Amino acid sequence: MNEPDILDQAAAWRAGGKGVALATVVVTWGSSPRPVGSQLAVDDAGAFVGSVSGGCIEGAVVREALDCIGDGKPRLLDFGISNEQAWDVGLACGGKVQVFVERVE
Repeated sequence: MNEPDILDQAAAWRAGGKGVALATVVVTWGSSPRPVGSQLAVDDAGAFVGSVSGGCIEGAVVREALDCIGDGKPRLLDFGISNEQAWDVGLACGGKVQVFVERVE
């Protein structure tokens, strides 16, 4: 799915009265499956479109997006290369990714 489709889906969810958050890759370092600017939209039921990592951190990002929809506070998520984080979120490729999550108003 390309980026306009993600934004179109987010707008459609909002127009339908759903809570929505948008996650955007803002920093990458080393091996990273998705480039800066990649996006993921999440609705308040946990449905999502797009990708910020090709699947390895999506679960953690969706959980934070749901919290963001609930409290309205934006978040900067940092997924790094430590062994603990690599296995926790699946970024075993050795890269670093920062993802900004914000509620869509």
